[in-house]
This record gives sequence, structure tokens and C-alpha cells, in this order.
Amino acid sequence: TDEIMQQEIRPLVAVDIIEQLHRQFAILSGGRGKDGAPIITFPEFAGFSEIPDDDFLNVVTYLTSIPSLEAASIGFIIIIDRRRDKWSAVKASLTRIAGAFPGNLQLVFVLRPSRFIQRAIADIGIKLYRDDFKMKVPIIMLNSVSDLHGYIDKSQLTRELGGTLEYGHSQWIHHRTAIENFAMTVKTTAQMLQTFGTDLAETELPNDVQCTEELLSSHTDHHSKLKDELKLAVKQGATLLTCIREPVTRSANSKLSPDELENVATVERLLAQLDETEKAFDQFWTKHHLKLEQCLQLRHFEHDFREVKLTLDNLMETQAGFADIGDSVTRVENLLKEQKHLEEKGQEPLEKAQSLALHGEQLIQNNHYAVDSIRPKCVELRRICDDFTNETKKKYDILGKSLELHKQLHKASQWCEAGIYLLASQAVDKCQSQEGAETALVEIEKFLVTAKEHQLSNPKEFYNQFDMILTPEIKANAQRIVQKLEDVQEMFDKRQVSLKKLAAKQTRPVQPVAPHPESSPKRASPKITRPAAQENTSYHFQVRKSFVATKQLLIAICTVQSHINSYLWSKYQHRQGLIEKCISKSQSHIINELIETERVYVEELQSIIEGYASEMDNPNLVHLIPSALQNKKEILFGNLPEIYDFHNRIFLKEIENCIENPELLARCFLKRKEDLQIYEKYCQNKPRSEALWRQCGDSIFFQECQRKLDHKLSLDAYLLKPVQRITKYQLLLKEMLKCSKNSEGTAELEEALATMLDIIKSVNDSMHQIAITGYEGDVSELGKLLMQGSFNVWTDHKKGHNKVKDLARFKPMQRHLFLYTKMLLFCKKREENTDGHEKTASYSFKNSLKMSTVGITENVKGDNKKFEIWYNGREEVYIIQASSVELKNTWISEIRKVLTGQLEACR
Repeated sequence: TDEIMQQEIRPLVAVDIIEQLHRQFAILSGGRGKDGAPIITFPEFAGFSEIPDDDFLNVVTYLTSIPSLEAASIGFIIIIDRRRDKWSAVKASLTRIAGAFPGNLQLVFVLRPSRFIQRAIADIGIKLYRDDFKMKVPIIMLNSVSDLHGYIDKSQLTRELGGTLEYGHSQWIHHRTAIENFAMTVKTTAQMLQTFGTDLAETELPNDVQCTEELLSSHTDHHSKLKDELKLAVKQGATLLTCIREPVTRSANSKLSPDELENVATVERLLAQLDETEKAFDQFWTKHHLKLEQCLQLRHFEHDFREVKLTLDNLMETQAGFADIGDSVTRVENLLKEQKHLEEKGQEPLEKAQSLALHGEQLIQNNHYAVDSIRPKCVELRRICDDFTNETKKKYDILGKSLELHKQLHKASQWCEAGIYLLASQAVDKCQSQEGAETALVEIEKFLVTAKEHQLSNPKEFYNQFDMILTPEIKANAQRIVQKLEDVQEMFDKRQVSLKKLAAKQTRPVQPVAPHPESSPKRASPKITRPAAQENTSYHFQVRKSFVATKQLLIAICTVQSHINSYLWSKYQHRQGLIEKCISKSQSHIINELIETERVYVEELQSIIEGYASEMDNPNLVHLIPSALQNKKEILFGNLPEIYDFHNRIFLKEIENCIENPELLARCFLKRKEDLQIYEKYCQNKPRSEALWRQCGDSIFFQECQRKLDHKLSLDAYLLKPVQRITKYQLLLKEMLKCSKNSEGTAELEEALATMLDIIKSVNDSMHQIAITGYEGDVSELGKLLMQGSFNVWTDHKKGHNKVKDLARFKPMQRHLFLYTKMLLFCKKREENTDGHEKTASYSFKNSLKMSTVGITENVKGDNKKFEIWYNGREEVYIIQASSVELKNTWISEIRKVLTGQLEACR
């Protein structure tokens, strides 16, 4: 029932009674008595007695409401002009005024009828009926206006009463309606600005570029229209002020009446209010517009980041796929071309990434509100660019080595082929002579000299030079060529030995033998046929050796095919290893970032404690500490020393141990779940700390401490670090979880992330809880705070009045609900400005329901966002409307858990 809106009582304005005012049976000329009392004149009016009571009362009430409270408190002077009328009119006027005049009266002057008989009757009548008028103020009967001048100065009376006061009734009505219209315009404009400001404050920032641009355009258009309304209102007020001052402007001898001066003051006050409203609105709009622009910048940055990140990831994936280092000179040259093409292809994305990172840094330098979201993305972009650049350089180094290796292997293979061809081209018959043998030896020695030119004099040393980049396939190829070199070298060595023997062989002398007649001339001597047999034997030896070489070549081909198969399997394993290495590298990068930021955080906390908190106890600086800060160190810093001690002694060391073992990171957060609850106490104290800082932040003490520490930011920025840090952990855990998807330790990371989100929720809920006012009990006795949020609430009471029930059904209450395990609290959210700073919310306690006596109805007909909570057998029913179906279902789930737990406890 306390929420039922009462009908607003609107004061009378000139427009409401414009016809009655134009009849001019009562006027407020603007004149004043000697003590400043306002004068209301009732001029001669033939049908005064025929004026309806409501019309008379409305006009008199309106006229008495115009003078200032200070003037009205003196009392009004009434002048009743009945010089041309009868005593009956005087009597009727006095009777009506006495019975219906709403203001304080000081004096009543009556200009008696001028005719003799009526004057005599009036004298007698006033003596007889004075008491009947029931006026507590004197009624002075006057014979003429000259008698009136003895009581009131001529300058305060209109010309009709013999005075000099300029008064035009039509102009007076015009001024009154204009002033009241302007006042209504000012009020309406202020309400529009306030409504628009409330809408702006409650607007949630969109998550995409298009919606943010539309919101910014919509708000800007609305702002422009309101500014035009303000300009029109100011112009209207200035015109009205000029009209009121026109008599003074037109004639230097003219003076404004007190009422006109009050009109001027009223218009000036309204213009001042309008000016203050406009300044406050401009200040608020500037902040809101900046936030919207920064939001749009952030959404553009995030959109560009996603596009660039996707391109870079594809680039890195493509680069990771280039695991091949080639198996020949041609293949390596092609790989180098492909790598060059990939580098050129990646040049534009890399430049975009660097430019985007630079843009992000500029946003941070411009005090963007989303620093914690922008900085990690800038770091990520630079890291990916560095990784791509380093990986590209590494690829070039490896391929360069591979090219050099294959060129030398190719040259060595060609040298072997040329050597084999040389040996095969040396005719055996030519080598049998000493000259032929010497010629063959010279050819062989010349060819062997080329081995030194190709640095193949020591094949094993050549092999060891490239051992670090050799794959099994290339290693097998190199071994084959080295073996071939050794074989060819051995062939040359054997050929040289044979040729040297032939070149050194001397011709044996022929002894003369006497012919025997009995000898047959046809019989051939064995010595004659021996050289031919030797030549035939040498030929068969060469054929057999060629057969053996062919057989070895076939075996080598089979071996090469086996090496090719091994190479393909090794290539697949290498690619898998690169992917795992990439994931491991990302995890390592995140942990390194966590550790580095944690070290910086601990150092900042240490600087605050040593540079500010400890200095408050320094006798040399005590005189600089303002009195409002004396003995309030714990309010300003809260439990910051406790937070520093935990991070410095425990948490930093534990996460540093995760560098080599990333899987231990999740366990750190799960293990320290209870310890991290200390942030709840710090955040609960934060509003008190901020209020104290606003009061004392400009003191010389803090300036001196900041100068000693060489801090660019003031203390309040560093006191915000713990709040920022506790929300940072969950972001890093999310990034870690992305890199560890479907791998060992994912479950623990998800549990750690849920734990940190629960801690943040608990901290946020506790911040709302400490703002509850008016609750007489102890909220710590209500159990754990499970949920809190704002809803529309309708109430229905069986015992209430039917009209109240009907009104309650149609008029929702804005309520902020706090769900505890033992109680459900209904509070009203209030926002108050504190010394020109941002609004702070408080929750005024209105009602509570014990959870042991409530029931719940999940669905309400006609709206899937509503649910019912009933109390004491449905004697009281609360219909609650959530902002979304998801929020409704979440609350119903939590309430059912509480009720189910209570039921199980009872069982």
C-alpha cells in the first residue's frame, strides 16, 4: 500500500481561470502598503454578488498565491471600491471576503458609496453588522480616495484610486500566463533531461560495432533535439524578461512595481535553473558520449582484432605446415620460393597487426575505460607477429642450410658419375702400353684434383658439417653418396695401382734360337697366344665388375624407396610435434604473462604500503595529514596489507612453480580458493575508502608521497588495483583453457575458472549487501547470500481493501531482491549523488519473507518472465517479473534448491 501513487495536487495557474480573471472583479495591481503588505483591490463591479462562489474563491486564491512568501506573511491589504454602489453591495462584499479569503489579512479599506443616503446607510450598517463579518482585522470606512492616500502612498495605487501606479489588466494577465508557461517549460525540460539521463545511465553498452553505432547515433540525435528544446526555452525566458522590463527600458523615470520586480526575479531564477540544468546535463552528456565513443572504438578494435587474429592464425598454421626441408636442390629452391611467397602474403596482416597494436596502445594512453581488455590483445598481436617473424627466419636458415647441403651432395653425385664415366671411357687395350697407361694416369690425377675444388677430399667431414639439419631421408641419401664417393675413390685407387704397374713394366730381351727343321711351322707357340688370353681375362673381369655395380645400384634404389617411406612417416610425426609445440608455447606465454603481471602487482602493493600507509605514521609528515584523515588508515587502505602478505609470501611463489609445469596452474587457484576470499572484505570497504579519498585526496600529504614514489598516478588509481586484479585472473584462465581444449588438465582448468567466477560473484553480491539500509536485524544471520537482482513486483493481500488490491495488481513496484538461505529481502533501490560524483546505490529495506514459510509457482499466465512467491497459505502473494526468461529460471532454480534443502533437513 505504501507504493500506491497519490494524485498530485497541482496549484492554480492563470490559464485555468483565464475567463474569471478577465472579468476583473479582483486585481493584484502590484502596489504595497507601507510595511510591504500586498494590496488586492476589488474595483467596482456591477454583478459582484452574482459571481459563483467557486469562481470567486479560485480568483482570490490565485491572487494570494502570487506574492512571495515573505510578502504574504505580512498580510494582505484589501481595498473595496464601492463609491458608485449601495450599502447592500458593501455588505455583500465584506461578507464574501470574510468567509472565503484564503490569506492573512492586515487591513480592509472600504470606499463608501458617494451618494448621501447610501453613505448614511453605510455608516449605520457598518456599526450594526461589524461583528457579523467576523473579521479579526480593522475595517476602515473611507469617504474618498484622498482619505485612502493617508494610509497608502499614491505611488502604490492605480489611477482609478487617484494614484500614479501604471497597471494594465490585460498586460498583467499576459505576463502571468507567460511566466507560468515558462515555468512549466522549465519543469518539463528538466524532466525530459532527467529522463534522458536516466535512460542513458541504464543503457547497456552493445557488444558489436553496428549496434554501438546505432546507439551512439540515436543518443546523439536525442541530445541534439533536447539541446534545441533548451535553446528555445532560454530564448522564451529572455523574451519574457525583456517584456516585463519594457516600461523601464522605454522610460528612464519608470519604475517596476514590487510584483513586477518579483516577476523579474522569478524569470531570472527560472533561467538560472535552466542554465544549471543545462550545465549538469552537458557535463553528464560529455562523459556518456565519451564512453559511447570509447565503446565504439573498443568494438572496432575487437572486430579488427578478431579479423587480424584469424588471418594470423591461418598464417601460422600454414607456416607450421611447411615442415619439409626438401630432398633435392630443385625441391629446396621451390620451398624457398613458397616461403618467400608466404612471407610476402603475411606482410600485410603483420602490418595490420602492428598498426592495430599501436592503435590499442594509443587507446590505453587516452585513458580508455577497457584497458584490461585492450592490453592483453595488444600483447597477443605483438607475440604472434614476433613468433611469425622468428619462425620465418628459422625457416630461411634451415632451408639455406638444406640448399647448401643438397648442392654439395648434387655436385658430389655428379663428380662420382663423371669419375665412373672417366674410368669406363679408358680403353683397356690402350692402357696396355706404357704410354697409354701414363696417359690414363694423368687423366685420373687431373680428375682427382677436382675433388679438392668441391671440398670432397674428406667425405666424412662434409657429412658431419650438416649433421644437425639432416632428416633420416636426407641422412640416408647423404650416406649413399658418401659411400658412392668412397667406392669411386677406391676404384680410382685400384685403377691407379694397375696403371702404375703397366707404366713401370720393362720390355723383356728376345734371345735368338736356332731353327729346328723338324719343327712344324703351323704349330703355334704358347707364348704367342698368352697376351690374347690375358686381354680376354681382363675383359671378363670388367664385365663381372659392371654386373656387381649394377646389382649394388638396384639394392640402392630399393634402399632409397625404403627411406622415402620413412621420410613420409617422419614428416607426419614432425607436423604433429609442431602443433603440440605451438599449444605448449601458448600456455607458456600465458603463464609468463600471469607471473610478470603478478610480480608487478605485488611491487605496486608494496609501494602503496611503504610509500603511503607507513608514511602516515612518519612523525616528519604528521603535520601534513588532514584532520579528517587522522586515525583512519584502516578505512582508507582496508585489508590491503593482508592482500599483499598473501600474494607476496604464498601466491606469487606458487604460480612461479608453474613455469615448467603448466598443468599445476589450475590447482593453485583451487587450493587458494578460501584465501582469495579476502578480496570480499576489501571490496566491501571500497565505498568508505573512496568517500574518505574524495574528502582528503587533494591534501599536501598525498602529493608529497606521490612525488617521493615518482608515481604518475595518484593513490586512488592504485587502490583500485586489487579490484582490477581479482577480475583479471578469470580472463587468463579462459585464455589458458582455450589452449588446453580436449587435453589433460582441462577439467581442472574449468573448475578453477568456475571458482574464480564464483569469487567475483560473491564479491559483487557482498558490495550490494553492504548497501542495505533500514533492516533492523543482522544480515550475517540470514545465511549465505545466493542471488540478488532487480525486479518488478506486484503484491496481492487477501485481507486488504479491494480497491487497494486492484491498484496493486496494475501498479508494479521496483524492488531489489536479496535471496539468502533463510530469508528473502525486498528492498527499494535508491541512487544518491555524493559531492558531485557518480551516483551511489543504496537499498532501503521494505519487507522480508522467511524461506521456511514460502511457496513458489513457476508459471504465471500471460507472461513467461513472471513467477509467484506466496506466503502463509497464499494470504500474501508476490508476483515477480524478471527481465528475461533465463534470469527467471535461474532464480526459480535457486529458490527450489533452498526449499528442497529445507525439506530434506526436516526429513
